[in-house]
Amino acid sequence: MTNLTSAERLAELRTNLAAVKARIDAACAAAARPRDEVTLVVVTKTYPASDTRLLAELGVRDVAENRDQDAAPKAEECKDLPLSWHFVGQLQTNKVRSVLRYADRVHSVDRLRLVDALSAEVVKSGRADVGCLIQVGLESETPEGAHRGGVAPSEVEALAETVAAAPGLRLDGVMAVAPLVGPFADDPRRAFGRLAEIASRVRGTHPGATMVSAGMSGDLEEAIAAGATHVRIGTAVLGARPTLR
Repeated sequence: MTNLTSAERLAELRTNLAAVKARIDAACAAAARPRDEVTLVVVTKTYPASDTRLLAELGVRDVAENRDQDAAPKAEECKDLPLSWHFVGQLQTNKVRSVLRYADRVHSVDRLRLVDALSAEVVKSGRADVGCLIQVGLESETPEGAHRGGVAPSEVEALAETVAAAPGLRLDGVMAVAPLVGPFADDPRRAFGRLAEIASRVRGTHPGATMVSAGMSGDLEEAIAAGATHVRIGTAVLGARPTLR
C-alpha cells in the first residue's frame, strides 16, 4: 500500500469498495431486505488521511475510527469533506471532549459514567445532539468475556433509558461485535440473532432507536441476515492493516 501512487491507491480502493458493495447487495437480496436499509461504514483506523480523502472521492460518506489519538488529527485534516464520523472503539471519559469535536455518533456507550461525561460535554459545548449506540457485550456474562467492552444484555434496557433521558444525547440503537468467547463464539449468525432480539426490545420503548451496528469484513452477511442497519468494514475495503503503533 505505501508504495502505491495516489492514482493506483484510488483504483485499488475502488475495486475493493465495489466488491464489498456487491457482498452487501447479495446479502440484502438473500435476506429479502431493501438495499437502502444497510449503510456501509468504512473503518479507517490505522490508515492515513489521504485514504479517507480517496474514499470520499469514491462516494463514501460514513467513516469510523476507534482510537482518538489517531482519529482527532485525521478528522481535522479532513474537516472539509462531507463525512459523518463514527467512533467505534472503547471510549475513556478523559477522551470525551476530543472525540466530540468530530464524532457524529458514538457506537460504544457501555456504562453510566460515560453517559454522564458525554452528556455534560455536549451541553457545555453547545453542539447538536450526539447519536449514541449501546454496545452490547454478548460475551460479558461469561468469565472469559467479563473484561471486554459492552454492557451485559440484561442491563441494556436500563442503560438505554439513561441515554434517552440524558441532555444532549440521542439514543440511536445498539452495537455489538461477534464474540470470540462464550456461548456465541464462532457463531456470528446466532450472536447477531441475539443482538436483533435485544434491539427489538429497545425499539419497543424507544421507536427512534432503529440502528443496529453489527458485522465486519468476515461476517457482514450474517449481520445483514439478522437485521443489521450499519456494517463496519475495514480490511475488505482498505486491505490488511498496518501494525498498530
